[in-house]
Amino acid sequence: MKTHYLRKGKAFPLQIVLVVPFLIQIFGAVSLVGYLSFKNGQRAVNNLAEQLIDRTTEVVDEHLKSYLSIPQTLNQINADAIRRGLLDVGVGGASRRHRQTLGKYFWDQMHTSDLTYIGIGLTTGEGLGAARYDGKTITIDDWTAKLPNNTVTYATDNQGNRTQVNARWDWNNFKESWYTQPIAAGKPIWAKIVTGNYPTGPYIAASASRPIYDTQNRLLGMIACDIHLLKLSDFLRSLNISRSGRVFLLERDGTLIASSGTEKPFLLVNQEIRRLRAIDSSDPIIQNIARNLQNSGFGSINKDTDFQLQVQGKRYFVDVSPWRDKYGLNWLMVVSVPENTFMGQINANTRTTIALCLGALGIASILDVFTSHWIVCPILRLNRASEAMASGNLAQTVETSSIQELNTLSNSFNHMAGQLHESFTALEKSKEQLEDRVEERTIELKNALGELQRTQSQVIQSEKMSSLGQLVAGVAHEINNPVNFIHGNLAHVQEYTQDLLAFVQLYQQYNPNPAAEIQTVAEDIDLEFLQEDLPKMLSSMKVGTDRIRQIVLSLRNFSRIDEAEFKSVDIHEGIDSTLMILQHRLKAKPEQPEIEVIKDYGTVPLVECYAGQLNQVFMNILVNAIDALEENNTKYTYQEINNNPSRIKIRTSVINSTWVEIAIADNGVGISQEFQQRIFDPFFTTKPIGKGTGMGMSISYQIITEKHGGKLECFSTAGKGTEFIIQIPLCLRVHQMV
Repeated sequence: MKTHYLRKGKAFPLQIVLVVPFLIQIFGAVSLVGYLSFKNGQRAVNNLAEQLIDRTTEVVDEHLKSYLSIPQTLNQINADAIRRGLLDVGVGGASRRHRQTLGKYFWDQMHTSDLTYIGIGLTTGEGLGAARYDGKTITIDDWTAKLPNNTVTYATDNQGNRTQVNARWDWNNFKESWYTQPIAAGKPIWAKIVTGNYPTGPYIAASASRPIYDTQNRLLGMIACDIHLLKLSDFLRSLNISRSGRVFLLERDGTLIASSGTEKPFLLVNQEIRRLRAIDSSDPIIQNIARNLQNSGFGSINKDTDFQLQVQGKRYFVDVSPWRDKYGLNWLMVVSVPENTFMGQINANTRTTIALCLGALGIASILDVFTSHWIVCPILRLNRASEAMASGNLAQTVETSSIQELNTLSNSFNHMAGQLHESFTALEKSKEQLEDRVEERTIELKNALGELQRTQSQVIQSEKMSSLGQLVAGVAHEINNPVNFIHGNLAHVQEYTQDLLAFVQLYQQYNPNPAAEIQTVAEDIDLEFLQEDLPKMLSSMKVGTDRIRQIVLSLRNFSRIDEAEFKSVDIHEGIDSTLMILQHRLKAKPEQPEIEVIKDYGTVPLVECYAGQLNQVFMNILVNAIDALEENNTKYTYQEINNNPSRIKIRTSVINSTWVEIAIADNGVGISQEFQQRIFDPFFTTKPIGKGTGMGMSISYQIITEKHGGKLECFSTAGKGTEFIIQIPLCLRVHQMV
């Protein structure tokens, strides 16, 4: 009888009804507060980022104005002193004392200013300067106009006096931009940035240059002050706007001047300094910002530009400002600040809000659980017991509770459960007995069906082999008669041909000048070639007929259709016949060399056996060996196979004077341990669909073990090869009697 249950709508657990609405209210209120807090924090982040960028831009701008004004101011002071005659630059071959005095003057100025170089270059090709190439030690450079080695670098003491010669090198004023550019401009300018790789280290500097004149306003040359760009990088790093924030300066062609990052604004390539383009920077922040600016054009930025950029999953606020001075500098100043610099506190507040929300939910859940526990738990216990009984576990009892109504319900349930348990126990015993009988019959039917399928397959295979043997024997017989006719007459044809050729030679010997008609016919038939080629052709025909006769004999030996089913045979003949039939698969092919067959035949007497069936076993094992070798050869080139050739080794021997052992081994792919355990199972094959039936080794195993009372074993190592060992008694009838 089918029981129908009446349901109206979806039912919810009592605890859910009591707890969830309250939790939703708490969660909604806290989430709303957290969301509003987060949105206000984002607006605050944008304002803070703008303030930080503006402040950083102002600081960098003030520093550049003050720092870059020093060399131009110092140049103006020195140029005015030279023009008034207060400073002798040594024009016209001034004395050594005057040049040393000028060097000490520049040495003093280097001590009072944060410069890298102060020097003059004269129209005569001469010049003199004080340098701080390594950033610490001040040296004096003094050069004449006469190359080579016209420049001498002197070490100095703490008074600016020259102490010793450090180096000699070549210098030509007229080829240097710091000299040619101010002379051509006729006014103070910033010359092209100077680079060089000196023994003291890499040198990259901005050079402030201006022409100098004498008291009569005649051009004397130029004076320059250099500022090492790495000092600008040091200043930008000192700003420390944030760990991943960046401040950097660019030329209008996108070349990096200085940056707050650890990367230097140049590369050393083959000991030469190469300026670094910002888009090629290893710093991903500088690189991405520069590529963004390149799209709009570095030279087209003429006013402050603000934008935001994603770099490695982080958002950056970027400000780009043109920076110019009256001496021709035209740079871009870029300030970038990561959003997470300001989002740390906001994220912390958000996490705190989430933690408070989760805490409130936890506390509310605990309170609600305790509130509903004394109501819900007895009902849940009764429900779980009912579900267990529905699933088949009838041994259920429910604890009583302190609530009178629920206690009465629990007692009624326990009484019902006891009655059901007794009834179902008796039914279960009857069911187990019936299942045992059904299982026994099922196993018997499965075994019978498996044996029937195996027998049917073996019968079909045996019938196929029998039909194939008859067909092979018939074909061999039909071929054998005409071949024997041809082979028997070839000897006579060869003898007649030799007699005719000897007669022709004798005729040519006694009649060396035959008639013109005979000579024409001899040339038409190419008599000389015919005399030479005809014996070779007959020999080839004889070799061919011998080969056909051997193949016919091998086919007849393999089929054994002309012999009794059970008799004594030479197993070596059966093996050789099988190899002859498989010769087309053993010989060399374009894609692989010949498969070598090594025969290690022992002295084996005639063996009583079912010759045709034993040949079938040899055929199955050898075909599998050839398949394994061909599969292995697909992994290697022709030369690799030639260096390590494929081999099949066949070994025969007598064991204990009563048994013969035939071992067939190959060096193919081998068989895994898992497959070796199933190799003789019916219908099991490792070959692709359509290439193997899975019955060859099963039938072979049955032929050896059941028909001949022998053993067939497989030994294999994956990747190294496989060996099948056949053992059968020499005299099967004696073995069966024993």
